[in-house]
Amino acid sequence: MDGKEQDQSVDEGRKAVFKIPSTAYLAIGLLTVCVTPIALGEIGGLQWLYVFPIGLFVFVARWRTVATKQGLAVRTVFGHRELPWSSLKGLAITGKSRVRAVLRDDTQISLPTVRTRHLPVLALVSEGVVKDPSGQLGDEDVKAGKTNRTTPESDADAAAAPQETAGSETKPGE
Repeated sequence: MDGKEQDQSVDEGRKAVFKIPSTAYLAIGLLTVCVTPIALGEIGGLQWLYVFPIGLFVFVARWRTVATKQGLAVRTVFGHRELPWSSLKGLAITGKSRVRAVLRDDTQISLPTVRTRHLPVLALVSEGVVKDPSGQLGDEDVKAGKTNRTTPESDADAAAAPQETAGSETKPGE
């Protein structure tokens, strides 16, 4: 990455995309192959069975949550909604580790594909608007102006540091 591209990425801030993994398209392709003998077989009129793989394809392609410095962009199959960080009262966690955005008027909006394990990432992207309940990140980690990791070595060091800390706390017999 040259200097010009790096300057653009710093100006945009951090961004996180939470979506269904691309390997889901393999399952959709397999479903299409399995439906083909039935849909094109001797019994006529079953071509409508292709609606299922097409519907799943659209679902996987659209279903996502994008977090940026400005806020959250929630995209479902039939809609899209922008949620600026200032409009959020907080986040709610459901019984199945799913996350919902709670607006100032106490309306809850489900965040597709966001789970509780993603909360530290949301804290980084929001630059401290969303607090990290796990305690893995300090205030200096969350603020964009204070940490500017531009080299792969510093990213590797930062990724290794939490693992060393967690490992030293959980070793039995010490």
